[in-house]
Amino acid sequence: MRDFQFPGRSPVRATEAMAATSHPLSTLAAIDMLRSGGNAMDAAVCAAAVQAVVEPQSTGIGGDCFVLYCPKGDGNVLAFNGSGRAPGAATVDWYLDKGFNELPKQGPHAVTIPGAIDAWCRLLDDHGRKGLADALAPAIHYAENGYVVHDRVAFDWEDPETDLSADEVATRIFLPGGKPPKPGDVHRQPELAETLRIIAKKGRAGFYEGAVAEDIVGRLRALGGLHTLDDFAAAKGDCQTPVSTSYRGHDIHQMPPNNQGLTALLMLNLLSGFDLGKLDPDGAARQHLEIEAGRLAYQDRDAFFADQDHVDVPVKALLSGAYADRLRSAIDPERAMTDLPRLDLPGSDTVYISVVDRDRNAVSFINSTYYSFGSGVVGPKTGVVLQNRGSSFRLDPKHPNAIAPGKRPMHTIMPGMMTRNGRALMPFGVMGGGYQPFGHVHLLTNMIDFGMDPQQAIDVARVFYNHDVVEAERSVRPDAIEGLRCRGHRVVEPDHPLGGGQAVLIDWEKGTLTGASDPRKDGLALGY
Repeated sequence: MRDFQFPGRSPVRATEAMAATSHPLSTLAAIDMLRSGGNAMDAAVCAAAVQAVVEPQSTGIGGDCFVLYCPKGDGNVLAFNGSGRAPGAATVDWYLDKGFNELPKQGPHAVTIPGAIDAWCRLLDDHGRKGLADALAPAIHYAENGYVVHDRVAFDWEDPETDLSADEVATRIFLPGGKPPKPGDVHRQPELAETLRIIAKKGRAGFYEGAVAEDIVGRLRALGGLHTLDDFAAAKGDCQTPVSTSYRGHDIHQMPPNNQGLTALLMLNLLSGFDLGKLDPDGAARQHLEIEAGRLAYQDRDAFFADQDHVDVPVKALLSGAYADRLRSAIDPERAMTDLPRLDLPGSDTVYISVVDRDRNAVSFINSTYYSFGSGVVGPKTGVVLQNRGSSFRLDPKHPNAIAPGKRPMHTIMPGMMTRNGRALMPFGVMGGGYQPFGHVHLLTNMIDFGMDPQQAIDVARVFYNHDVVEAERSVRPDAIEGLRCRGHRVVEPDHPLGGGQAVLIDWEKGTLTGASDPRKDGLALGY
């Protein structure tokens, strides 16, 4: 039973359908779509489109998306990779010859070809009931008529990783009057509204061909980018097979590499050898084990994960029980490891969406432009903010994640899906760049090992190992912090909340849905 003496929100419970997003307008749009006859995929795309307007620092049509989907609750999970590729002229030698030591975080060379619109169109064609025009209508309304800037959005807008003032178009649209909007201000994006209208009318071709593509490519090339109209016309997502592991009777599914989702599965395999349920869920012993499992798993992520169309990733070997046993032997429950390379994991601004409808179609949907406002490059006539996923590539030609023509970078945004006994149990996700595998594992172990409901599992305090320190949220207990220090960890308080999650849990016996949305964001879960 929940302890109502402590802060936190109750889970949302319903029977027919449920949507959980990080923004109220997005959740409302999803519910409206469901109640007007759309299914979970229609609702997810509609919600993502709204967030592409009302959370412009986090996501947009100039970004990428990944989706896990269980049609009618079937446990055979479908996966769609909607991540973009490097331009056809992008080679390691080109960048090295131009004096680059790494891919920049901002500007045209950080931009890969956006995959979101191709993904949205494919997903609606294959799995939706309604058309693209219906899915984009609420987003068009908010872009044209305005939306109120919410508090967490304003917090992120105030201090983004990307310097908006470096691009005159970004400055004009996103720094009205020379400064970011405040909570309660009304913001409009008329250029983006018109772009969305074109896409609603022409579909995929409205973005990757014609005037919209010409505006984006023209801007990128004016800034020195290698992108071409042919690169945009060739953009295409892929149906894939998820990677999966079993954790205490639950099957956990993630996107395969180039996605980092496999990192969470490696962590779960390591933690399966410890009896977490006997530990204090908020104590140092439990947190230490998750930290050490994460440190080991992230080493493999950075060493191996890349686009499998270009390199071989030893997925089967990495997921094997023997490999987990060998790695686990390095974990000392009482002492932090001292012989691992430094981890420097970037954050990001992302949106994650969980939707389950009356037919129990279950969608786990994530969309992002990576850093706040992505690359900082904006189409002057289209208002499209372009992602900076290209910055994840390496310039070491021997590294699996080295940039190459038409190659996808290692990607951080990861939808999750949990199934059991051949049925969908919970679409879930936790945003936050490099934090996401930690966030997925913390959410799942909170529920599976400690019996928390989805909202409790999302609410509780988080820690994250990054930059050779443990970042511990302000709500982590002092005795837990001291326990981590006694194990050799240096502990600091982050200057921002760690991640943000959503989930919808399906109870097949009772015929109910339980939704949860992170209080670290502006959003909520709603059901009926």
